[in-house]
Amino acid sequence: MDGAAAQEGWLVVIDLQHVFGDEDSPWTAPRFEEIRPRIRRLVEAFGDRVVWTRFVAPAQPVGAWKEYYAQYDFALQPPDARIYRLAEDPGDHPVVDATTFGKWGPDLVEVVGEGPLTVVGVATDCCVLSTVLPAADAGVAVRVVTDACAGAGDEDHERALQVMGGYQPLVSFATTDEVLAGA
Repeated sequence: MDGAAAQEGWLVVIDLQHVFGDEDSPWTAPRFEEIRPRIRRLVEAFGDRVVWTRFVAPAQPVGAWKEYYAQYDFALQPPDARIYRLAEDPGDHPVVDATTFGKWGPDLVEVVGEGPLTVVGVATDCCVLSTVLPAADAGVAVRVVTDACAGAGDEDHERALQVMGGYQPLVSFATTDEVLAGA
């Protein structure tokens, strides 16, 4: 387990999917490959207390999503399309799919309960942010692993961390090494 004690709570791996990692995708997070080894280390440390999420397109967009998918029509693919597959094998861990940026909702709550949560993944400035803030608002302690998240760019990543920082102490921050050291 990377020399670390068992971790408390749940590790939530947000949307580590090909659509955010493939270089030719319009939604590429440039540091996607850089964060993958850190996420693997954290997955190992959390053992069976890991849940993965996936962003998937709805079968039929409604409301403002119609305009969104008019702009990003490449994304209107079925959930089993390659772009929506996870870039890592989740093994026996649960996988929660959602057609929304934020993954905090009944399906994730059913897995993680009242937490606490340690959150990693992509994109810091979209799906991570949209998951962390509602969880914190619901009173769940959330720790964001800053070097195991990637944004649409470095500035976007930093701005999202700054926004989430406004939720302290509901939201806290650590690096991969700090989490593994039990800090």
